[in-house]
Amino acid sequence: MSDPQRQELLDIFVGRATRRYGLSEINQLQHALQAAALAEADGAPPATVLASLLHDVGHMIHDLGEDPASRGVDDVHEALGAQWLAERFGPAVSEPVRLHVTAKRYLCTVESDYFGKLAPDSVRSLELQGGLMSPDEVEAFRANPYHAEAVRLRRYDEEAKDPRARTPDFDHYLRHVPACRLSSRA
Repeated sequence: MSDPQRQELLDIFVGRATRRYGLSEINQLQHALQAAALAEADGAPPATVLASLLHDVGHMIHDLGEDPASRGVDDVHEALGAQWLAERFGPAVSEPVRLHVTAKRYLCTVESDYFGKLAPDSVRSLELQGGLMSPDEVEAFRANPYHAEAVRLRRYDEEAKDPRARTPDFDHYLRHVPACRLSSRA
C-alpha cells in the first residue's frame, strides 16, 4: 500500500480513534478492530473486512465533537464515511458503510429479536436515524445490490463491543487495501 494512504488511515484510526465508543467500555479503534476480526473469522471477502474496519470513519472525521447523539444530533456518520471511502475505494467498501445504519433500521423492522440486541447508545441513535422502516423502505433496501453485505457488516458492528476481545492490529487489516483501492489511485 502506498505510504501516504496507509499514513492517512493510521492517523485517523490510531490517532483519533482512542475516544470511547459510545456508551461501551471500548474505544473506537478496538471497535473497528473487533468488527474486522469478526468479518475475517466469518470468511467475509476482503472488501467487507475492510468496510468492517472502516465503517465508523465518519465518526472520526466530522467536527461535531464527541457523542453528538446524546445531544439529539445525528452525525450522519454513515454518509460522511461512505463519501470519504468512495474517494479511496470501490463501492464494495463504501456502500456497505453507507448502508450500515439503514441495515440497523432494517434488522429492527424484520427481526423481532434484533432490537433487544442493540447496545443502549445504538437504541438512542435509532430514533435519530429514522426508527423502524416502512414496508416501502424495506423493499427499497432489499433492492439495493449491497444490502446483504450491509446487513453482514451491521451484525459485526453490533457484536464488536467486547472489552476483553483480542484482535490483530490495524496493519493486519490494511493488507486488504490494494485489492479494494480505486484503480485510479493505484
